[in-house]
Amino acid sequence: MEKSRNVRLRLLSYGVIAYMMLAFAWWSVLLYTKNNDAFLAKRDKMRILMVAEGSVGSEQEFLSSAPYQELKAQYTRQEYMILGEAGVIIFTLLIGMWLINRSYNKEMEAARQQRNFLLSITHELKSPIASIRLVLETFQKRELPADKKERLTRSALVETERLNGLVNDLLLSAKLEAAYKPLQEDLDLPQMLEDLVETLEAKYPDARFHFDKRSAVRKFRGDRTGMTSVMLNLMENAVKYSPKPAEIEVNIFEEPDALILEFADQGHGIPEEEKPLVFQKFYRVGSEDTRKTKGTGLGLYIVQRIVKAHHGQIEIADNSPKGTLFRVRFPMGKAWEAPQQPLQPMKA
Repeated sequence: MEKSRNVRLRLLSYGVIAYMMLAFAWWSVLLYTKNNDAFLAKRDKMRILMVAEGSVGSEQEFLSSAPYQELKAQYTRQEYMILGEAGVIIFTLLIGMWLINRSYNKEMEAARQQRNFLLSITHELKSPIASIRLVLETFQKRELPADKKERLTRSALVETERLNGLVNDLLLSAKLEAAYKPLQEDLDLPQMLEDLVETLEAKYPDARFHFDKRSAVRKFRGDRTGMTSVMLNLMENAVKYSPKPAEIEVNIFEEPDALILEFADQGHGIPEEEKPLVFQKFYRVGSEDTRKTKGTGLGLYIVQRIVKAHHGQIEIADNSPKGTLFRVRFPMGKAWEAPQQPLQPMKA
């Protein structure tokens, strides 16, 4: 209903602008015609008077006379003024139509992202809460053997950690929009990657991680928590969007002027038209109604903001033979500014 009303308002605005353009074009034609008629009338009157006075004896003398040339120049300026004003008005209306269309598209995109976010955040919040509640009600109503208690307790802790991660992502995304700058320290990125791979292998037993350390990598100066979030989000995304068993390849190496991190999967890939959009806040590939993977659309947004704060760049490419490749490039030897808002530690 709301969408239909917006479409009607949009069409109405286009109709009004189109009518105004036609009206201004018609008025411009009328003004041009009236200006020409006035010129012809004054020219004939001037000719009659000058002939009667004997100041000109032929048509050629009249056309080359100073009064006629001045009259002609005056009306030529008026013609240019009419055409110029008409052009400016029509151009302004076209710009207005373009701005209306752009604003409409932005509003529709924002509404779609808000709808997707509300759907995903509702599910992401309700699911762990419901699981934890079920475990607590089970403990309250029944006496369970020790092994079952242990299993249910472990399940509740997993859901609690999931809920905590969601809250952390929401808080982190808000902090990244403020004056965040990385808290620099010497980081051993290969070791951090190895630790994260071990953690994720325990968390996702169906996934296989292939970590290829091509060459020795120098110490990297950056924010430990921020870089952990970047690597963790990219690896978890690769697992989520890959069919089981997920095959994830992780590489780190140096180029002459940059440090490169690569995360590749063998999943379904990202459509070309959606690649520039995946780093937007709350954006998720596909429709929230049909999407099966969990998430809120904050992960890649957080990754891009942290990478940018470290003066780096992140690129998306198609992996071979299928899947997606994320490549993060950090310039080496970059002078860092003093930190303002270090990130709070997050659990992997």
